[in-house]
Amino acid sequence: METTTTPLLPGDRSRCGWLRRRLRLKNPLSSELSGAVGDLGTFIPIVLTLTLVSNLDLSATLIFTGFYNIATGLLFDIPMPVQPMKSIAAVAVSESPHLTPSQIAAAGASTAATLLLLGATGAMSFLYNIIPLPVVRGVQLSQGLQFAFTAIKYVRFNYDTATLKPSSSPRTWLGLDGLILALAALLFIILSTGSGNDRDAEEGGDLAAETSSNERSQSRRSRLRLLSSIPSALVVFVIGLVLCFIRDPSIFKDLKFGPSKFHILRITWDDWKIGFVRAAIPQIPLSVLNSVIAVCKLSSDLFDKELSATTVSVSVGVMNLIGCWFGAMPVCHGAGGLAGQYRFGARSGLPVVFLGIGKLIVGLVFGNSFVRILSQFPIGILGVLLLFAGIELAMASKDMNTKEESFIMLVCAAVSMTGSSAALGFGCGVVLYLLLKLRTLDSSSVTLFSRSNDGSQVDSEAAPRSV
Repeated sequence: METTTTPLLPGDRSRCGWLRRRLRLKNPLSSELSGAVGDLGTFIPIVLTLTLVSNLDLSATLIFTGFYNIATGLLFDIPMPVQPMKSIAAVAVSESPHLTPSQIAAAGASTAATLLLLGATGAMSFLYNIIPLPVVRGVQLSQGLQFAFTAIKYVRFNYDTATLKPSSSPRTWLGLDGLILALAALLFIILSTGSGNDRDAEEGGDLAAETSSNERSQSRRSRLRLLSSIPSALVVFVIGLVLCFIRDPSIFKDLKFGPSKFHILRITWDDWKIGFVRAAIPQIPLSVLNSVIAVCKLSSDLFDKELSATTVSVSVGVMNLIGCWFGAMPVCHGAGGLAGQYRFGARSGLPVVFLGIGKLIVGLVFGNSFVRILSQFPIGILGVLLLFAGIELAMASKDMNTKEESFIMLVCAAVSMTGSSAALGFGCGVVLYLLLKLRTLDSSSVTLFSRSNDGSQVDSEAAPRSV
């Protein structure tokens, strides 16, 4: 029997080519898998706390965020993270009375609608293009250092799920979630990844010019290559999962197989008012700055690929306008998660696709009972992962080359960290930037150009660096 093959249409070929490009590894598979868990240092503690304190639907959160991970990994072709909206989470569990799941959903949907509107109208791209670069660096520096400070507290102190913060009781040295375990994980990651500089191997190659022993330089290059091939974050995370069952063997009998039942939340008018006023208002500026503007700039720094602020903003809006109605946690993208995944080896969109598949499997197989495993995960290990993510994000500010740029950046970061508000630091940074420009303004700069002695037209002042 003769068989015929239907040729692919031009549109089919282009779609296949697009998909093949998105599914191509840019780093060894072990490194990409390690990078996939690079942002779980923030994801797990917040999800665990919201599940225990605010009755978050864990199954819906895992399933929807799994779909989000897969979609964003294919869409952006970089390890675009899907992280909790931190300000909403903090308000939900730290203020009394605690927010209900319907109020949390209302806050997430309100924030999503705002970002969707800003993206669809082009307002987000306008903001991205006019905001001075030192101000963005100040926001990134403050966020990175706050992650790092929180990570160190996770390592040093026990974690209080009722407040979403480390408690005042110090962590013991011994035990399955002790200081020794966290320090061992820290040393292992440092030895295997070094400073996270991709040029480590190349620096090893330069040793041939610095030493007369080619054999020694070759040995050092081989050792660096071997160490960098270890998926350190993935190894540490798997060890943490194993320790969950060792710490509490009763987990085995408490696990229930099969997804939890889906339901659509009933959100009243009072829920909308409370969610918007108490949680969405502080979250919106943070999402604009850290989830869109800082992410777009960081993607350019790390991947030489500048994302569209419009696309990123619309992405955040669409995700939450779907999932929040089913009780899923409000989520956004985040510069800290992107830095963490990059730090541990993620270079393409595939790591978050792998992570999304993992979340889908867990959500469909274990449902809400998976909280029993999360509740026993060593928080000290999560602190170690979060520490490297925070440092990587803060290091994005290293390109401030002039004293004026550094001054603006540091003031913006200091105000953000002291007031615990990225919006406040951002506002102060913009005002400071304008004041410094006003100080150097003269009458000739009104025309933006001045004439040199030879009559040629030159810039009266160097154009300000913007995002």
